[in-house]
Amino acid sequence: MHTVAFYTLGCKLNFSETSAISRQFAQSGYTVVDFEQAADVYVINTCSVTDHADRKCKKVVREAKRLNPKSKVVIIGCYAQLKPEEILGIEGVDGVFGAAEKFDLPAKLQELTGGKVLYNSPIKHVTSFHAAYSLGERTRTFLKVQDGCNYFCAFCTIPLARGRSRSDTIPSVLSQARQIAQQGIREIVLTGVNLGDFGYPNNETFIDLIRALDDVEGIDRFRISSIEPNLLTPEVIDFVSTSGRFAPHFHIPLQSGSDKILQSMRRRYERKLYRDRVERIIKAMPHACIGVDAIVGFPGETQAEFNDTYTFIRDLDIAYLHAFSYSERPNTTALRLDGRVPNGERTARREMLQILSEKKKRAFYLGHLNTTRKVLFESKVEAGFLYGHTDNYIYVKVPYDPALVHDLVPVRLQSLDDQGNVTGAEASFAHAN
Repeated sequence: MHTVAFYTLGCKLNFSETSAISRQFAQSGYTVVDFEQAADVYVINTCSVTDHADRKCKKVVREAKRLNPKSKVVIIGCYAQLKPEEILGIEGVDGVFGAAEKFDLPAKLQELTGGKVLYNSPIKHVTSFHAAYSLGERTRTFLKVQDGCNYFCAFCTIPLARGRSRSDTIPSVLSQARQIAQQGIREIVLTGVNLGDFGYPNNETFIDLIRALDDVEGIDRFRISSIEPNLLTPEVIDFVSTSGRFAPHFHIPLQSGSDKILQSMRRRYERKLYRDRVERIIKAMPHACIGVDAIVGFPGETQAEFNDTYTFIRDLDIAYLHAFSYSERPNTTALRLDGRVPNGERTARREMLQILSEKKKRAFYLGHLNTTRKVLFESKVEAGFLYGHTDNYIYVKVPYDPALVHDLVPVRLQSLDDQGNVTGAEASFAHAN
């Protein structure tokens, strides 16, 4: 077996881990190829947040076998930890490797000589932290600094798939950040399952980490991915507001605007705290981008409680939201709750929030027109335009100029196009670096 291809489902954390595992294969003598090519081994890194992710995994397996019927197909990730026997029964799957085994994959593949193999330690035995960061796109990288979760929310399988909370150390994170900087990458996105819980059990804290990272030379931007509202402390907000490198962009899971449903979900805050965090951010950084996660149709959610969620989000000074329909997941406490919401009603409520998100995003973008912000341009080119993000996550397009690729450039935000992207005023370009 000489070539290997990867396919990743799910979150930024999965992408960082796939990249780290691909580097292990390269160091073991494999050639890493694109997934659409014929490969000797296909590695599918799975998510299991929704049933859709499970079904998509099966489709990817079929595609791998179509590309090379003689290939070995192995499954890793959350789905592999939660339902190993089910996955092993999928036609075309040769091996399943759980959370403890996926970082030893090149060595364990030697046992794929015939038949199917399954390595899946109990999740309580998964206690080690494995560092990872993504590569392959010079603009930004996802840097994993934390894994696992101790919260056990009623709807969530993540603690069952990834284990208890554990973190990298600050010296190790700083070393990786410097390695990333040496490769010319401009932006680092900090990722984790419960990012604000960084430091456990190393007697460090998230605020300690971001203060240390702010001094790393060679990185223009750090971006905080999703962080729980109770862990987004005033100290963290105040630090970001004065930092020259940490982006004024926060993604804060809400899940429900009803205190009754939040309690039923076993969340660790009430809406009053959430509102306080949003208001504190906007007071310190009026230009900040705030994103929200919300789950609709949780067991027991009445129409009135959904209306509470809708009006609560509508009245918050946020920029966008991700809305999800509640999905029944095995071995979660939510399965024991009464008051099942019909699937059609879940869909209708989610669509209402999606429309609200579009309105919020448009208002946020319009509020920044005729201002100048630095845009970090990517390599994506479509129809003669180049694309990138501002520090506060506004998606901007400008006429293609090869000199702008992977550059950080001041751009005057001029207008909205038909797709809702901001068009930059060409006359304002002035190369900053």
